[in-house]
Amino acid sequence: MVSTNEYVPHAAGYVDNKGPKIVTSRFPHEDSHTLVRALATGGYDGLKDAIRRTPADVAGEVKNAVLLGRGGAGFPAGIKWGFMPPVWPRYLVVNGDESEPGTYKDRLLMERDPHQLIEGCVIACYALGLNQCFLYVRGEMAVAQERIAQALNDAYAAGYVGKNILGTDVSIDVVLHWGAGAYIVGEETALIESLEGNRGMPRLKPPFFPAAKGLYMKPTIVNNVETLANLPWLMVNGADKFKTYGSEKSPGTRMLAISGHVNRPGVYEVEQGVVTFRDLFYGEQYCQGIKDGNELKAFVPGGGSAPWFFEDQLDVPIEASEVGPQGSMLGSGAIMVMDETTDIVKACLRLVRFYARESCGKCTPCREGTAWEEKVLQRILDGHGRPEDLDLLLEIGQSISPGVYPVAGFKGEDLDPVPFPPKQTTICPLGPSSVAPITSAVRRFRSEFEALIPETVVLENLS
Repeated sequence: MVSTNEYVPHAAGYVDNKGPKIVTSRFPHEDSHTLVRALATGGYDGLKDAIRRTPADVAGEVKNAVLLGRGGAGFPAGIKWGFMPPVWPRYLVVNGDESEPGTYKDRLLMERDPHQLIEGCVIACYALGLNQCFLYVRGEMAVAQERIAQALNDAYAAGYVGKNILGTDVSIDVVLHWGAGAYIVGEETALIESLEGNRGMPRLKPPFFPAAKGLYMKPTIVNNVETLANLPWLMVNGADKFKTYGSEKSPGTRMLAISGHVNRPGVYEVEQGVVTFRDLFYGEQYCQGIKDGNELKAFVPGGGSAPWFFEDQLDVPIEASEVGPQGSMLGSGAIMVMDETTDIVKACLRLVRFYARESCGKCTPCREGTAWEEKVLQRILDGHGRPEDLDLLLEIGQSISPGVYPVAGFKGEDLDPVPFPPKQTTICPLGPSSVAPITSAVRRFRSEFEALIPETVVLENLS
């Protein structure tokens, strides 16, 4: 039985907050996943508009729109596309392995509007001058797999995918592939390894930047599901209209999955840079306040790997360029809210345990360090903690992600933002992801850790 004061994120469905809709406009319809509904609501109009233009024009429209990636890094999609050298064959890989703790917005996109995603894939392939796309879906997402498979069959039959699309000489194939369910394949090079039939483990960058040496060692663009889902609307309405939503640095909308101690959790589509975390948590059109009238204690702004925020950051706009300087990230769009009843040490352990179990084992600091972090935290929770354990956690974190912690002996008085993005001794960010919750919890709530160390142990060590 789960303790009532232990943080337990729980998912909820889509919530219509009556704001601008770019990628969720079909969600209110029960048959939103069907070709009939897609065609009745403008489906594949964006593809028709794109094919009337040159590939360079389509790519230019995406670049002009400043469409930021929605998968974690937030890098502009149009600029990323420009990294591909003039080498063929080349591929588009869609990252549908949504595995970051607390994240479930891409799953809703794949389940509720697969045709929008397929249309976005074909538009991107046309713009990039390639004819092969691989749509990689997380293994546990059975409904998403089934609906994408049916949507692909229908799109092929209707002439929106395959040979001579819409009677033109454009031919593009989309292959659906699903994995076995591993966090690490959310990292783009590990996903490519998995797609090739290998064990999902990240590649060194350099030299294996996907745009140069990706799938089958050919130029490859890896884009997130939500990123591509923006393309149909963008083709129909144009970059200028797209930039009327959101802020100047972060145009458009973004899907956010809110879980935890709020009255109305769920997935919301909000304008970037316009809505603050305070608006999101307390606004009547959004989460409608903290559950049971409790006070906010902490929140994770961008998935389990993001450093935590506190009441101090409530008025920060939901925009990558604003969140980054505060010491965290928007990441995958997952926001987990913890109220004053939360057992911080248990919340910290739950996240650290996840990363320890999901480490692929390729890098020694991650393979060994995440396991040590879990063991030390569990020892503290079991009542066998030692006074030196907190400093030990800091030292382990330094070995995985140098510079994140102050020197050993840190007592929590320095609350300036930690350096972000973090440095790492590992090939991919999984190792530093395990350090983030420890950094956040120890910096802000060190006394809660110390309170779990038995006084007898303290006295024994002082004698």
